[in-house]
Amino acid sequence: MFPERFSNLPAYAFPRLRALLDPHQPGGDVVHMTIGEPKHAFPAWVMDVIADHAEGFNRYPPNDGTPELLGAISGWIARRYGVEVGADRIMALNGTREGLYNAMMALCPETKNGAKPKVLVPNPFYQVYAVAAISVGAEPVFVNAEAATGFLPDYTALAPELLDRVAVAYICSPANPQGAVADRAYWRDLIALAEKHDFRIFADECYSEIYRGAAPVGALEVAQEMGADPERVVIFHSLSKRSNLPGLRSGFVAGGPECIRRIRQLRAYAGAPLPLPLQKAAEKVWADEAHVEENRRLYAEKFDVADAVFAGVAGYQSPEAGFFLWLPVEDGEAAALRLWQETGIRVLPGAYLSRDAEAGNPGKGYIRVALVAPKSQVQEALVRVRDCLYG
Repeated sequence: MFPERFSNLPAYAFPRLRALLDPHQPGGDVVHMTIGEPKHAFPAWVMDVIADHAEGFNRYPPNDGTPELLGAISGWIARRYGVEVGADRIMALNGTREGLYNAMMALCPETKNGAKPKVLVPNPFYQVYAVAAISVGAEPVFVNAEAATGFLPDYTALAPELLDRVAVAYICSPANPQGAVADRAYWRDLIALAEKHDFRIFADECYSEIYRGAAPVGALEVAQEMGADPERVVIFHSLSKRSNLPGLRSGFVAGGPECIRRIRQLRAYAGAPLPLPLQKAAEKVWADEAHVEENRRLYAEKFDVADAVFAGVAGYQSPEAGFFLWLPVEDGEAAALRLWQETGIRVLPGAYLSRDAEAGNPGKGYIRVALVAPKSQVQEALVRVRDCLYG
């Protein structure tokens, strides 16, 4: 029997989308702009590295990551954020979704100040945040991230008595789906809040390398500047977006030594380590920046296209980072269905990424559009979106 605590979970976004659109015929050539699956080329030498180390498929891989991979990740963190993180503070992940879930299993207490713990979740949100909270018997608290708050959740506005029961706060920066970036002031305020009310921050930074302008500041970077407790912040990164390798399933979690010890202990019983040839490939990919710069350039071109196409659309905001557009509409479901029936373009209703909260559902008046296709296809599709919904 399905556990009662999962009974209130909404259907996952993409089955809901299929139920909405698939009974209807597309109104033109089909263009998929729903899922954030990168389509740019990954480095060609990745295949050579895997082939050269194929004998590793004959051995069980180390649970925590090879010393070479952990060293490559440590080096990347130092170059990117100026933070020295030893191998004892890093664990390789089989994709960051595993880490975002299992970190909750390993680190969330059963009670907080004598009561059921609460977990802060930005709204809209990556679905694993809420499922992880529910899995450990915690109560997810959905905090709207909308235009009035810069499309980031304002956890500092929550009541002190609620914050005293918080065990973990998830934050995604750059944000999925809005592309908003937490600046130094935001991180300082959040880390100070976590120190005051004694909770951990799980910083999902998977879109950190796809940005326009200055590189987004990182949570560990600001925590170090503040002299915060090393156990206060846990960060999650991946090669999926940075390097167009979602199928490699390579990510990492980094934090304080005690946090990582506990996450590693759980991995020893319940985890799925990355095969050795894939760890060798990931080691090389983390050490290379040339392909990342090219990837960023390609996305910047498509955002320039989007800015030109939607220049006259009321409420359009050009995202700072990531590769999604968060387009304002009257009703996301109606807009997605209309686009499908009239143009053949598939987009995701914003409400499928968010929950009803006290201040309403912040995704209802939006659609999410992924800019992962080639530039020419993106340009043609965005013009069709504009003419259909805003013409």
